[in-house]
Amino acid sequence: SKMRWSGSLLVSVLAVTGASAADPLVVHETTVVDRKAVVATVEPLHEIAVRAQIGGTIASLEVKEGDTLAVGGRIAEIVDEKLALQIQALDARIAAQQSQRDQAKIEFDRAQELQRRGAGTQTQLDQAKTNFDVAQRNLAAVRADQRVIEQQASEGAVLSPGAGRVLSVPVSSGRVVLPGETIATLAQDLYVLRLELPESHARFLRAGDKVSIGSRGMEDVDAANQREGQVRLVYPEIQGGRVIADVEVSGLGDYFVGERTLAYVDTGSRKTIVVPAAYVFRRAGVNYVRLLGGDEVVVQPGETRETNVEILSGLKDGDTLVAP
Repeated sequence: SKMRWSGSLLVSVLAVTGASAADPLVVHETTVVDRKAVVATVEPLHEIAVRAQIGGTIASLEVKEGDTLAVGGRIAEIVDEKLALQIQALDARIAAQQSQRDQAKIEFDRAQELQRRGAGTQTQLDQAKTNFDVAQRNLAAVRADQRVIEQQASEGAVLSPGAGRVLSVPVSSGRVVLPGETIATLAQDLYVLRLELPESHARFLRAGDKVSIGSRGMEDVDAANQREGQVRLVYPEIQGGRVIADVEVSGLGDYFVGERTLAYVDTGSRKTIVVPAAYVFRRAGVNYVRLLGGDEVVVQPGETRETNVEILSGLKDGDTLVAP
């Protein structure tokens, strides 16, 4: 891991903009923010396993890994031949039941006419009415059975429940699948950077904190080329001594899922002295600065950022430097 301090704060506290190395410089302790470079991984916020609702044979497979789908996009078509046979059998039963219902209606109408003329009895009319009602109910029941089978057959169409990218397709066309078997795995169109920090830094990370993001390819780029993200969620469970957080960053849709990049997280602040690098010179492998009056002092420099260098030891607050 790498630690770095915030360049924007240093520029504001040094207040040496426009000063040349020839000017005397009074150094002061200032507060800088440490940043820890961690590896962040692109992850989908939601990963969906699209499963078969019915068993059968995959008649067509419409997607492959990496495809982008809209809501309702067709993934596959599963065909169960037994359902087709059941629908054909029900069609025949409906035709037979329809004939029975029509005949019962004719007999009921005849019984009504005979009674109206006085040639029929109420018992005959009631029996004809009962036969007609039974025939109607039987026809409705068979049609209901047909709708159930048709609904099952329509569930053979495997559709995308949301917009996203296809991560994996563990089946192939022509394969027999069971109900509940995974046909494809989708990453929904909302991606985050998932980062892990040591447990000791957990107290510094809060939802809403700003995080600097490097470029693709794990390159350690300058602050001017970094993007900014915001911590969306800090998971309450520490796993393996690491705290896990999700960071929202615009433009992650064109990343590979699992792609890694550098993220810079603030991990606290500390007092230090920072001077322009032009005031530090090196002689015989030792670093020096020159004080006002001519004395030279051995210093231990820390990290250099742009034109400034941190002095870890050798200077105290209030010292005045001159150019070497």
